Amino acid sequence: MRVLVATAVLVERDAVAAAFAPSTAREYAIPGAALSRVARPPCGPVVFDLLAAGVGPAAAAASTAAALTAAALDEHTDEPADAQTPGPYDLVVSAGVGGGFQPEAPVGSLVLADEITAADLGAETADGFVPVTELGFGAVTHRPPESLVRAVAAATGARTGAVLTVNTVTGSAARAAELRRRHPRALAEAMEGFGVAEAAAAHGVPVLELRAVSNPVGPRDRAAWRIGDALAALTGAFGKLAPALESWNPHDHTR
Repeated sequence: MRVLVATAVLVERDAVAAAFAPSTAREYAIPGAALSRVARPPCGPVVFDLLAAGVGPAAAAASTAAALTAAALDEHTDEPADAQTPGPYDLVVSAGVGGGFQPEAPVGSLVLADEITAADLGAETADGFVPVTELGFGAVTHRPPESLVRAVAAATGARTGAVLTVNTVTGSAARAAELRRRHPRALAEAMEGFGVAEAAAAHGVPVLELRAVSNPVGPRDRAAWRIGDALAALTGAFGKLAPALESWNPHDHTR
């Protein structure tokens, strides 16, 4: 199985890579992004490509789409002869740190999306916010395979619920309350998941979003942030992820 893991920034990518033996990593050039291949030691059946895709849904979508297209076209011609043959991805995972809605997703906990929703893709009207789907365009939600969500949640101990993709990180109690009113199942917010999911959907590849909570959603209080703890939780989660993926059939679309 070949898995593309898309993080926003290098420090998140490195936290994921820390779950694997450093000697197994190989670097590749992807336009506008940094891609590293990591085969699960000891030579397991799951191969992870780790992508620092950029901050925000647009950068995440563009970089993820580039990596998916390169894989589909089998452009990595410098792969060693004894390595797993490159090919299309079986799964895309959007991963990193994010804000957690309190008290359901405390700082340091893991959140696994059973729906990935663009929270602010739409229009403001006199009657309030209207999602783009109600305007007759596009999509605002992607849903990962239910069976895979169950397996990964059981393996990692992650809470499951909606993860919101926002263009502007929440910085007030009023904004947090409004998001929860519109999305009562929301557990976390981040800035890349929906972009990653859009790229995966365009290629017909299943998607997951896994977030480690680094701060509460609401007023920006840097003293309350625990980014180091969240990155450690992300490393721990990926150390448990591969066995769950090995037991999942990416070609079984019965969910």
